[in-house]
Amino acid sequence: MIDKVTTIARAVDSVKTGDTLMIGGFGIQGCALSLLRELARRPIYELTTISEDAGFVFGAIEQAVPQLLEQRQIQKMCLSFLGGNQTAHSMINSSKLELDLIPQGTLAERIRIAGAGLGGFYTPTGVGTAMEKGKEKKIIDGKEYILELPLHANVAFIKAYRADHMGNAVFKYTAMNFNPLMAMAADITIVEAEEIVENGMIEPDHVHLPGVFTDYVVLSEGVKYSD
Repeated sequence: MIDKVTTIARAVDSVKTGDTLMIGGFGIQGCALSLLRELARRPIYELTTISEDAGFVFGAIEQAVPQLLEQRQIQKMCLSFLGGNQTAHSMINSSKLELDLIPQGTLAERIRIAGAGLGGFYTPTGVGTAMEKGKEKKIIDGKEYILELPLHANVAFIKAYRADHMGNAVFKYTAMNFNPLMAMAADITIVEAEEIVENGMIEPDHVHLPGVFTDYVVLSEGVKYSD
C-alpha cells in the first residue's frame, strides 16, 4: 500500500536555505499554517516565497506566522497582493525584503504553465507599464504582448480539506484557487490535510489533486478553515 503520510517535522526537512517555496491559499483560507509554524522554528533563511498574498505572515490575522518575516527567513516575496502588512512594507522600504509584484492572473498562469511543462506565454497585461521592463515583446494580430515565464519552486506547502494515504486531495472553497496549481509546479509537494482518510475512501471523481503530484501528507495541527 502506498503511504505518504509523515510528520510535520519530517516533511519540513525538505526545505533548505535558499529554496523557493510556494505557499497555497487565498488570504488565510487554504494556507498550510502548521507547516509554516514548523518552518518558523528552523534556521532556514534566504527563502523566496510565491503566494497569492502576504496573509500568512500578517500579524493581525489569527493563526498567521509573522515570525517568518521578523526573523528574516524570507528574502524575497512574489505575490499579487501585499496588503497592509506594515512589517513587510518597512522591510521593503529599507531593502531588507525584495518584492516581485505580479498581476494575479499572470501569477496563476505562470504557476500553471510550470506544472504543465510549458516554456512561457504571451499576455497583454502589463504592456506599457513597468511590468514590461526586460521582457520579450511581440506583436500578435496587431496587438502588443509581453512574454511571461513559468514559475517553479523547490517545495510547495499545500492545504487540503481531506487527503488519503496516497496523497489524493480534496479542497474546499477558495483553497481551490492556487493550491492545485502550486502542487504541480514544485519539485516536492507537501499536503497538509485537515483530515486523513484511508485509501479508497475518496471517490475518484471527487479528487481535486491526484496523489501522483504529492510527496508527503501531514495532519494539520488544529488549523481548520473548511467547516
